[in-house]
Amino acid sequence: MTVRPTQSMQATARAVRQSVRTPRAGRAAPLRQSAASISAAAAASTSKTLAGRACSAMMRRPLAAGSRTFATTPARRAEPPPPRRPDFKKLDAADVAHLRSLLGSPDSSLVTTIPAPNGEWQACAQDDLVSYNSDWMDKYHGHSPVLVKPKSTQEVSKVLQYCYQKRIAVVPQGGNTGLVGGGVPLYDELILSTEGLNQIRDFDDVSDRSKGILTADAGAILESLSNFLHPKGYMMPLDLGAKGSCHIGGNISTNAGGLRLLRYGSLHGTVLGIEAVLPDEKGTVLSINMPGGGGAGALRKDNTGYDLKQLFIGAEGTLGVVTGVSILTPRLPSAYNVAVLSVPDFKSVQTVFKETRTHLGEILSAFEFFDHEGLEMVLEHTGAQSPFESQPEEGAEKPFYVLIETSGSNKDHDDEKLGGLLESLLENGTISDGTLAQDETQVQSLWSLRESLPEAAGKLGRVYKYDLSMPVKDMYSLVEEARERFAEKGLDKDGSIKTTVGYGHIGDGNLHINIVAKDWDPKVEKTIEPWIYEATAKRNGSISAEHGLGLMKAPYVGYSKTEPAIAVMQQIRRLFDPRGILSPAKYLPQASELPFQSEEERVQ
Repeated sequence: MTVRPTQSMQATARAVRQSVRTPRAGRAAPLRQSAASISAAAAASTSKTLAGRACSAMMRRPLAAGSRTFATTPARRAEPPPPRRPDFKKLDAADVAHLRSLLGSPDSSLVTTIPAPNGEWQACAQDDLVSYNSDWMDKYHGHSPVLVKPKSTQEVSKVLQYCYQKRIAVVPQGGNTGLVGGGVPLYDELILSTEGLNQIRDFDDVSDRSKGILTADAGAILESLSNFLHPKGYMMPLDLGAKGSCHIGGNISTNAGGLRLLRYGSLHGTVLGIEAVLPDEKGTVLSINMPGGGGAGALRKDNTGYDLKQLFIGAEGTLGVVTGVSILTPRLPSAYNVAVLSVPDFKSVQTVFKETRTHLGEILSAFEFFDHEGLEMVLEHTGAQSPFESQPEEGAEKPFYVLIETSGSNKDHDDEKLGGLLESLLENGTISDGTLAQDETQVQSLWSLRESLPEAAGKLGRVYKYDLSMPVKDMYSLVEEARERFAEKGLDKDGSIKTTVGYGHIGDGNLHINIVAKDWDPKVEKTIEPWIYEATAKRNGSISAEHGLGLMKAPYVGYSKTEPAIAVMQQIRRLFDPRGILSPAKYLPQASELPFQSEEERVQ
């Protein structure tokens, strides 16, 4: 049963608008009930905090395919993985000794399980490398015996030059927060971590009228960069749940999207310059629009030649190792609002989004959605109370929820716009219930409903995560189709699959499906893949919106790209990485067992 908005709800929406003309009592009016009704457990359950955020809510934690044609190459499953290339050298003590000689601080910059014949270094236990050999979901595992953590671009260059000469496979690794197996070894590749490259190089708050330009090492943690910018009145243009661990170089290499893309756009638009080291005979350092790197610096306009930096954004470390970045940083907003609304169905989610864009315009900074199954999972995980007075009756259709955030520089102006939106939605019956945050603690609590979803899923079981993009109108039908498929296969009745939840970024057509299973199970995976990619292709979507391809999706690129496009990308990869030592068997399907054999003669 749909709960109709009461007169008090309508009066509250009008009060938001009226508040810009009357003295405030120091807080915004609630939409239906105070967000403070969300128990303190919700706030306590998350490690996010407002401290160091300059009091800004913007910093948050943790059909027919039509005329499209797709690659006709049969999709290969990610399991079992492709065989290790026999031309790759197996790391030994001689390699460790030489790599140590390239590093300024070898004892802290190189960790290995390989013992030293002459006692030159102390070998570590295998457990010391587990966190580097495994992804955080505990789904992908490698067996690398060597971890290298260079502390300068020059050291990265020397390491890659040596690995090129010896045909040593390398996996670049940032904060290791990826979800598709791109940042961990497949076999025994050398792990090249950027955690030693963590310095802020420069900040320019003069050259651009409305934004700053930050230049930093690739291993700088996203949250650290945000903390650096806040006192200066600026912020990073992207926000991720993993911001306390992820590296800016990894963000760029995966073209991370996150919660701010609706307002600030993708990294293809905000990154001005990139420094990367190529896996060639010289370990070439390629500086593209970087301050002090030679040539043009970090400029908003540079129309000289190909825009090479764009190739590295989203390349997942397959063309070179990103070691530095220059990025535009918008000004920190001084006014913000957050509301969470309940709507009866997914069609209403779309209606609210269209009206939100019309009423809020330039101050809209986030528009997220999640389903009732997701809300129930979060409330169970956090022990929090629902922020809504009304609850769906048993047997009734389950509602959906939208989170709207505004950010700007004029509180009165923003309140007036948001009040107009809420009043319109209440009067036409589009929303049935909702909560408007009244202070920063409540902002935190409301955001936790959305951002706690991945954590709650992870606590419930093993999560098959799928990050997809498609036309907004088709997004949730894929979730419904998935549930029907699992029911037909009996996976819900036998307990193999515990729940399936859908949520994501409506503003950029990005759907996240979390399929929570009892355990990693080949039967479950075969039911999901490649069906889920086929279903996405039928909806004219992409199999990866922001998580990347890695090992998990490399065999399935043909569902989103044509054969000619894949062939051109493989040619580009061979041009930058002639011996194919960077992240082998990942990102793109391999043309053959030894896809770089023909390049061997050319480069020698």
